[in-house]
Amino acid sequence: MTEKITDKTKALAAVNDDGWELANVSDELKADKEVVMAAVKNVGDALEHASDELKADKEVVMAAVELSSWAFEYASNELKADKEFVMAVVKINGELLDFGSDELKADKEVVMAAVKSSYEALEHASDELKADNEVIMAAVENDVWALEYVSDELKADKEFVMAAVELSGWALEYVSEELKADK
Repeated sequence: MTEKITDKTKALAAVNDDGWELANVSDELKADKEVVMAAVKNVGDALEHASDELKADKEVVMAAVELSSWAFEYASNELKADKEFVMAVVKINGELLDFGSDELKADKEVVMAAVKSSYEALEHASDELKADNEVIMAAVENDVWALEYVSDELKADKEFVMAAVELSGWALEYVSEELKADK
């Protein structure tokens, strides 16, 4: 087992060289904002090893997310439920909606921002929003493959399907069998 680094100067040198070294510093230094900021600016996912308090710090988490968007997975539940913060994060990578709170997955404004960033965000939206024409069309305009995550009701809605097919013929791949048979 590696001995934990307890000296702040040594810890800063270590995390500046390799952000993953945050795993090898003392708990006290994992709660030191300067040390953690140095680590996440080097390797965003080093956020995993930060103290719970710093996983709730907007500045620290955003620094990590800007370098490695998937670091948002390690953010506190409080930040994952913060609408303003999640809006900023899903604009960087819409798929991060997956880590947002259930309430935000059902918030149309948040989901619209997410699907405009990445059509795959639709997979993580609430069932209600997966059936919302405006949300779906925003996702489909981003990429027709968003239809994979659309509700079965919409896949069977002739008007919706016609609009999607107008955007791309590939939309037919996700159309209900009944509509495929409709000549």
